[in-house]
Amino acid sequence: MKQLSLKKWNWQIGEGAPLAYMLGLNVLEDEALALETGQELQRVLKAMGRTFVFKASFDKANRSSIKSFRGAGIEGGLKILAKVGAKLGVPLITDVHTPEQCEQVAAVADIVQIPAFLCRQTDLVVAAARAVEKSGGLLHVKKGQFLAPWDCRNILSKVKEAAPSRDFTILCERGVSFGYNNLVVDMLGIPEMRALGAPVTIDATHAVQLPGAGKGNGGENTATGGRRSGVETLALASVASGADGVFLEFHPNPDQAKCDGPSAWPLAEAGRLLKKIEAVRAAVS
Repeated sequence: MKQLSLKKWNWQIGEGAPLAYMLGLNVLEDEALALETGQELQRVLKAMGRTFVFKASFDKANRSSIKSFRGAGIEGGLKILAKVGAKLGVPLITDVHTPEQCEQVAAVADIVQIPAFLCRQTDLVVAAARAVEKSGGLLHVKKGQFLAPWDCRNILSKVKEAAPSRDFTILCERGVSFGYNNLVVDMLGIPEMRALGAPVTIDATHAVQLPGAGKGNGGENTATGGRRSGVETLALASVASGADGVFLEFHPNPDQAKCDGPSAWPLAEAGRLLKKIEAVRAAVS
């Protein structure tokens, strides 16, 4: 198991490192909301003596409906992220969806993220790996809902072949889909993924999604539902199972969020949850 780092930010993940935090919003709704969320998370983490990477997506390209809100777009979104990162003095993580986006995103984001649905898209994985190798950042790859934990070996192999100069890949568990609007997280998968040699995070907010089970504007099932109450359970269990980091999405008013509100954790409850997660990590360490 390797330890990876963002030396500029004194942020580490992996063997011998403190529990790593990737925290923020699901999608960039506007600059004010991003800054509000980031400032509150920073306040909580500073009180704990910890740092974090701020997360928000400039585009949610895999929405259930073509009518769904997708975000600020790559140009506007990266500008907002850069402003928030500069004001807070924290590193950034955001998603890419096409090979053409990778270098532009890697120039702003310290960690480039590949969404779960796209983790087997070879052209995207290769482009992201080469962009991250060039920028000096890290790569966060979410395990597809259709993959077994050990299948992540092929993801790591693609990255290594495309960018062999150094190790920089973090894997992320976010549940497996068996259809019927549900996801299941197998805690045994976390040590299986860590055994491949890469640090592993848990995306406890996306893991409680109920894909296609939410109601869109017309009342039909055209949105993703979620079981918000399960976020705490999955986060705590995953840390107890050996996860190296926690990926969580918050919102000041989850029921009014423009994307994945049923899975978002209330921002006002961030402190209670993060302190509990830290306590579990301390106990198992």
